[in-house]
Amino acid sequence: MKVHEYQAKSFFEQYGVPVDRHYLCHTADEAVEAYRKLGGGKAVVKAQVHTGGRGKAGGVKLGVSEEEIRKHAEAILGMQIKGYTVDRVLVSEAVDIASEYYVSILVDRKSKCPMMMLSRSGGMDIEQVARETPEKIEKIIIDPTIGMADFKANEAAWKLFDDRAQVKQAAKIFKALYKLFVEKDASLVEINPLVMLKDGTLKAIDAKMTFDNNALFRHPDVKDCFEPDDDEKKEQWAKDHGFSYVNLGGKIGCMVNGAGLAMATMDMIKLYGGEPANFLDIGGSSNPEKIVEAMKLLLSDKHVNTILINIFGGITRCDDVAKGLLEALDIIKTDIPIVIRLTGTNEAEGREILKGTHFTVATAMADAGHKAVEISNNR
Repeated sequence: MKVHEYQAKSFFEQYGVPVDRHYLCHTADEAVEAYRKLGGGKAVVKAQVHTGGRGKAGGVKLGVSEEEIRKHAEAILGMQIKGYTVDRVLVSEAVDIASEYYVSILVDRKSKCPMMMLSRSGGMDIEQVARETPEKIEKIIIDPTIGMADFKANEAAWKLFDDRAQVKQAAKIFKALYKLFVEKDASLVEINPLVMLKDGTLKAIDAKMTFDNNALFRHPDVKDCFEPDDDEKKEQWAKDHGFSYVNLGGKIGCMVNGAGLAMATMDMIKLYGGEPANFLDIGGSSNPEKIVEAMKLLLSDKHVNTILINIFGGITRCDDVAKGLLEALDIIKTDIPIVIRLTGTNEAEGREILKGTHFTVATAMADAGHKAVEISNNR
């Protein structure tokens, strides 16, 4: 789960991480009033959307007067950034920056531990830094049984700073970040950039956090920040109906029983030159109502031009699945081609039921993959 910059900064402040002064605004008038509260001078108007690249898209502007702040707010509010419409901006004080740094804590899948990433090349696209100059990124694994001990925080701080005054500040910030990361079940805490001001003090002038959706029940304050996009709404809807769904943006909608088989089905589609539209595991049920809901979910994706149903019947009987699919098609009328592979218990009976229907029946998984990709590519 993502949160906006202003929400992440609120969590930072709760845990003692120093941030710039800022005000959330929904209108140009509110932006001007925020500028007055900041005392005038230089201020930054920043779009608040759940995506990066705001500056490159024109969503971050510096202003030095009420007129400029109003102009920037009017231009940014309502703009589209990577498909997101800006409906609020953050007006922040402009600080006197001496240098910029990158700091994050995330879950490292390899070590199965929290990992701190640090770089003296802050303010830049960290993926670009990692790709072009990986030596500029330091990685420190944190033992979760020990946590961010003083020695570990100091070790990390010396990676970024050469002066003891900044090391002392940074170590305190790192300990606070780790405490926030653990206590709020975050999957990412990021400051880019962490800046050193001309007077030597450190501040987080940007903030990014993502959280583990499965832990939201423990954190009502985090859950209150949840603003799901269309894909997240679909995923939650699927979860409420008893199956797992992830949108992938391709053209071949997949309906599969079993997560492992679903992954293999997507790999097969890619291997044969197609693009899977989704991961959809409907589980072991052949309930017609559940299949209807799954079909509705697939057909709600405007990019889908072909559907591939891949069923391996163990406990689930293939003839029951076939009957459920026919009942579903009686309810949902569609002209989108549907390729189906049925293998397992009563597979012959299931294929016989589907003969002469809207379904293209495949004899094997590879056959189904080839047929689905061919149909999709020709549409």
